[in-house]
Amino acid sequence: MRVCYDEPAVTVTLEERVLARNDDLARANRELLTGRGIRAINLMSSPGSGKTTLLERTVRELRRPVAVIEGDQRTPLDADRIRAAGAPVVQVNTGAGCHLDAAMTRRALDDLDPPPGSLLFVENVGNLICPSLFDLGEHARVVIVSVTEGADKPLKYPYMFAVADLVVINKTDLLPYVDFDVDACRRHVTAVNPGATILTVSATRGDGLPDWYAWLSGGG
Repeated sequence: MRVCYDEPAVTVTLEERVLARNDDLARANRELLTGRGIRAINLMSSPGSGKTTLLERTVRELRRPVAVIEGDQRTPLDADRIRAAGAPVVQVNTGAGCHLDAAMTRRALDDLDPPPGSLLFVENVGNLICPSLFDLGEHARVVIVSVTEGADKPLKYPYMFAVADLVVINKTDLLPYVDFDVDACRRHVTAVNPGATILTVSATRGDGLPDWYAWLSGGG
């Protein structure tokens, strides 16, 4: 049996090339957006965290022009919800892919053409691993975790939480019915990312949303 020890090095080199190319495209995206006064926020979470519900309510209540890029593996369901809430939106279906990348984002930007001075949300594919590796050209990263998930998520997926500018703990209206320790989750976030801002909200009931809007208005 022949054992090849070179394969891991080849794999690492290929990954580095892919990420380097993505980073170059992301810088171009960021320059384009910054030049037009557009603030881009990358929303990341596991499926079912409530990020689309939070985004719907934000579109309806935020007193600022908002545009949205929706990432999902299949279906335009989330884009339909955002469009109904009143924001221009472009859907990006990734098929088997588990994340958006800078090239996908640029194509969506060309189609969406968000107005100068607007706030651009990129709702990434629901996944707590892959999206953290790919810069899209955003100005800030938000990770959303719900109380229906484990409070130890930041420890299980440390890189995702380590790259977050803001961590939103959502669905706090369900706290009486689930076993979720908010203080422990906060401690775990701080352990992997001491600089992250942490907010607790209920996107359905509205708890904590003024703090969310204030964070967005403050430039993220």
